Amino acid sequence: MALAAAALRRYLLLLAQEHLEFRLPEITSLLSLCGGQFSGEQEIRVNSPFWILNIPSEEMARGLMKRTVCAKSIFELWGHGRSAGELYASLKNYPTDKMLPYLQSDSTYKIHIHTFNKTLTQAEKIKKIDALEFLPFKGKVNLKNPQHIFWILEDYGMNPNDVPEEPIHLYFGRWIADGQRELIESYSVKKRHFIGNTSMDACLSFIMANHARVKPNDVVYDPFVGTGGLLISSAHFGAYVCGADIDYNTIHGLGKASRKNQKWRGPDENIRANLRQYGLEKYYLDALVADSSRPIWRKGVLFDAIITDPPYGIREAPRRMGSQKETVKSVERSTENHFFVSSSYHLSDIFFDLLKFAAEHLVMGGRLVYWLPIYRPEYTEEIIPRHPCLKLISNCEQMLSSHTSRRLITMEKVKEFKDQDENSYLLDGQYMPYRGHNSFREKYFSGVTKRIAKEEKDNQK
Repeated sequence: MALAAAALRRYLLLLAQEHLEFRLPEITSLLSLCGGQFSGEQEIRVNSPFWILNIPSEEMARGLMKRTVCAKSIFELWGHGRSAGELYASLKNYPTDKMLPYLQSDSTYKIHIHTFNKTLTQAEKIKKIDALEFLPFKGKVNLKNPQHIFWILEDYGMNPNDVPEEPIHLYFGRWIADGQRELIESYSVKKRHFIGNTSMDACLSFIMANHARVKPNDVVYDPFVGTGGLLISSAHFGAYVCGADIDYNTIHGLGKASRKNQKWRGPDENIRANLRQYGLEKYYLDALVADSSRPIWRKGVLFDAIITDPPYGIREAPRRMGSQKETVKSVERSTENHFFVSSSYHLSDIFFDLLKFAAEHLVMGGRLVYWLPIYRPEYTEEIIPRHPCLKLISNCEQMLSSHTSRRLITMEKVKEFKDQDENSYLLDGQYMPYRGHNSFREKYFSGVTKRIAKEEKDNQK
């Protein structure tokens, strides 16, 4: 009986149909942040918008929805089935004592219908609602401002070209809370004061903060901060944020603008102004003009999370400080009075410097979340950089083209950093496979050139 009762403590999650690979790591990370645990017994169809989760409490379910941008809504699941008959039988078996608090005569309610991959007429919706008359509703219907909202959710499959007559899954539940999808629009880079060529999409920025399990009063660092887009999402969740970048102009908001029809950046275009725009300036610590390939911080743990998008040579060149012996050609002018000598910074070195930095400066249990560019024909899991102090948590792909993608890598610190760990990756014979990252730019533009040539050839036919 105890097992049966536990099985009834289930919730239905309605997910957005974008960034499909990122959804499960986000939900798993947020459940652990809320004190829960993702069970292997969860009823998950990875690409489906409907997931059944076992969550210990409604409070935890609400906590999950206060953070997620991948999920739309969550419901206390009262019944489900593969046909209307199965759904009704499931509802009749749901314990009455769990229903009654929401069906009292002095309460108001409404029933909403949601269909995936099919549109119903109003008459069809009313017919489905009327079929639930066996439920012991005693309150009054209030369509504008009800105390309780119930949903019928129907799944008509994933293929828009082959929609079945009847749904393949049906669910009924009590609405608990909505996710944070509105953040995608309110933090859109289109409305942001200060942007660059590689400013991160708002949705992905929040996904990264959630993968990192950022929480209030954390200290979050971005070693390739750029225009600070990744700091904003962490600050929204109450973390104190800081960053570094080798580009003097970007850190100080100087030089040419990235916006169309704007020649030069204005006085209010800087990272601090971005956070001020969203009422988050109190969480901004600072941004440094610094070379992240060199030690700039004291030894020891400093950060709860490191979230970053290193340059991979497509829109922004990976650079580090060079020596005075470098040729004059490598001297770059950043402002009227600011010069520096730059040299190339291989991608493989960027990622190993990043992992070494995270291993040394993250708190135990802290997370590193970063993007890794991939040439897909040569991809294997062996090329994901590793470190003995860091455990790989998730690895999600976002397509860039038919032959390239970038993978969102999430790692967690599980071992205290020792001096012997500093260059341990050089000792285990696994360093050479990662060298393939260094030619990513050439492979990327090689593919672009081939595609253009093919399109021109096709157009001539």
